[in-house]
This record gives sequence, C-alpha cells and structure tokens, in this order.
Amino acid sequence: MPDLSNVPDAIDRAKAAISDRAELPGMSLFEHLDELRRRLIHSIIYLAAGYVVAVFFAPQLYKIVQAPLDAIHVQLNFTHPADLVNLRYIQIPIVAGAILAAPFILFQVWLFISPGLYQREKRFVVPFMASAIILFFTGTYLGYHFVFPGMMKFLISDLSKQLGVHPIISIEEYTSFFMSLILGMGAVFEMPVVIFFLAMFGIVSPKFLWKNFRYAILVIFIIVEIITPSPDITTQFAFAVPMLLLYIISIGVAWWVHPDRKRVKEQAA
Repeated sequence: MPDLSNVPDAIDRAKAAISDRAELPGMSLFEHLDELRRRLIHSIIYLAAGYVVAVFFAPQLYKIVQAPLDAIHVQLNFTHPADLVNLRYIQIPIVAGAILAAPFILFQVWLFISPGLYQREKRFVVPFMASAIILFFTGTYLGYHFVFPGMMKFLISDLSKQLGVHPIISIEEYTSFFMSLILGMGAVFEMPVVIFFLAMFGIVSPKFLWKNFRYAILVIFIIVEIITPSPDITTQFAFAVPMLLLYIISIGVAWWVHPDRKRVKEQAA
C-alpha cells in the first residue's frame, strides 16, 4: 500500500494556504464564473483563429504527418470516401490549430488563476509561460522526430518483414494514432508545470513526491495504459520513460517553490 502517513499534513498545509489567501481581494462565485466564461470565450476565439490558419496550410501539414511513413516507404490508404474530407478539413486543422493557439490559451489559464496569487507570486508569469510552451513543444518535437518514427519503423517495417506480411494502413487509423501520440507527448511534458502550482499552494511537498516515487511509477504506467492508442509495450515505454524523468524534475521544482522552504529560509535570515 502507498505510504499515505503524511497525507493529513499535506491537507493541513493546503488548508493553511487557502486560509492565507483569504486575505487576498476576494471574488464572489458569480464573479469567478463570469471570469471563467470570459477566459473560455477568449480561448475558443484563439482556437478558431488557429483552425482558420491551419485550414489554408492543411496540404503542407499533411506532408508533415505523412513524412514518418515516407521514410519507410509505406503508402497510406483510405477506406471511406469521407476520410479525405475529414482529414483535410477536420482532423489536421483542429489539431494544428490547437497547437498554434496553445500559448494564447495557456495565458488565459494564467489570467484565470492569477487573482488567487500574491503579488510576489505573479512574477512567475514569465517563467510559467516560457516553461509551459517550451515543455509542450519539446514533447511534441521529441515525439515527432524520435518516438513516433522509431515506433513506425519497428511496428510496420521491421515486424512486417519478419512476419512476411504487407501493411495496409488507413488514413483514419494512422492520423488518429499520430495525433494522439504527438499531443500526448506534449501534454506529458507539462507535468513540472502542474507540480509547480500544486507545490506553490502547499498541496504537495517534495518529501511526499519522493517518498511515494515507487507508487508514482505504478500510477504513470496506469496513465500510459489509458492514454496510449496502442497496447504494445514499445508505445507504453515511449510515454513512461519521459514521464518518470519529468517526475524527478518535478520533485526539484516542488522543492524550489514549496512554502516550507521559504519559511525555513526566512527563519534562517
């Protein structure tokens, strides 16, 4: 069983953090809902703008999607007349538009949570935006240039030659697989950003994260099992290894921003 002996302490710290922030200029429930509505509307507008831009460049974007298969000389096929329309005007533009709009949507997230932060904490806006954007695009870059091509070569080229079978891959299945993995890698790399906020609010501590590292491994593999589009072990490790490394980085991030460290530093001063 996981060691949850310090969970009550974490709950107490979270309550203390909430109590401390009660001194901040408050917003009523309806004001919070109105602010949430405003941020959602802005995010939808940015997403729509990204979609419009991506529609015009869909043929070029498709070549990028197709490139991993071109490298192993495999041709895509479509099994339904509507597959090409779906690919040209829905799948590729929506995903590409979401990637283009991601920095602006992340900034809307920051604007939504910033009223609950102290002035000294609001200075993290630049590190937050920079790290969130860099981590997301790092995840998608590594997924596109290393993880996905390696998987395609092993699963389609190498295994098919070993078994003596000819792969027939549909556009629908390939693009769904491609986009799930690439966006999944981008989302996975946001783990340090999530831990940053949880630690800053005192909800988790570096000690708690380190003490439950082995259980984090179990949870990570459960998450991988849920989000990966393929059950093969190669795909799962492609997700799990970066997540484990990011978890270790997140422990360092939690140590950096956790309120306990700041209190110890102030007492020492």
